[in-house]
Amino acid sequence: MTLKQIIEDAEQRGIALGHFNISEFVALKAILEGASQLNVPIIIGVSEGEREFIGIKETVALVRAFREEYSVPIFLNADHTHSLEAVEEVAKAGFDAVLFDASKEPLEKNIKLTKEAVLRAKILNPNILVEGEIGYIGASSKILQELPKDISLEEKDLPTAEEVAEFVQKTKVDLLAPAVGNIHGILANIPNPRLNIKKVREMKQAAKIPLVLHGGSGIADDDFRVAIKAGISTIHINTEIRVAWRKGVEMGLKRNRDEVAPYKILSSALEGIKEIVLNRLRIFNGL
Repeated sequence: MTLKQIIEDAEQRGIALGHFNISEFVALKAILEGASQLNVPIIIGVSEGEREFIGIKETVALVRAFREEYSVPIFLNADHTHSLEAVEEVAKAGFDAVLFDASKEPLEKNIKLTKEAVLRAKILNPNILVEGEIGYIGASSKILQELPKDISLEEKDLPTAEEVAEFVQKTKVDLLAPAVGNIHGILANIPNPRLNIKKVREMKQAAKIPLVLHGGSGIADDDFRVAIKAGISTIHINTEIRVAWRKGVEMGLKRNRDEVAPYKILSSALEGIKEIVLNRLRIFNGL
């Protein structure tokens, strides 16, 4: 099945696909082990910075290699891509999807740039899914000491149903990531904001295409469940993966201060990430 078919199937079944970001091999292995254990499809995401670190061709080759090893469907998304040139690069490389993110721009410019991104991507790779983003939710997958400035959080600042419909109609995106009270990153001292489920329903009805929830790290479990029922089809997790990786590395180093074998040190990171992935995938898939 293609990614488009997998997402359509998820919508019909009232579940959501898990999308997890990586920047190295340990996280990739942990995520795929978790998906394989539960026998559910998975999307691997790499932002511009992450794929610059790993390498675009290398990322594609890794995912293709794991597709042969694991029985679950594995897809690759170019997360948070900000330039048209980068869109063309990942389309040529064989990514299954790309998020073109011009969400910080005014709506009219966001529409213009995203429309161009869709055109360029589809010319190079007709099967690639192109995702657009509307409403700004911040840009950092990290521990936050305070809410990012200029984010769309209050209901008055969130995209309207009319804006969502206009965006989808004019850009012809396959997927839409709207701001619905979500933020990138995890707040250090207080819980992350709750999602505006009413807006999710309104945007789903207006968009008439699959909705993607970004900034999934730190969101309450119950919010995930009701958001999926309201129309969310894919959920992104990144910061939780990074936190689990760091805690696991620190634990591995502390356990044996004289250890120099990387695979022994990193085993704790792998298990920590896998635990996060299993927990999230159970919720997303209603298991």
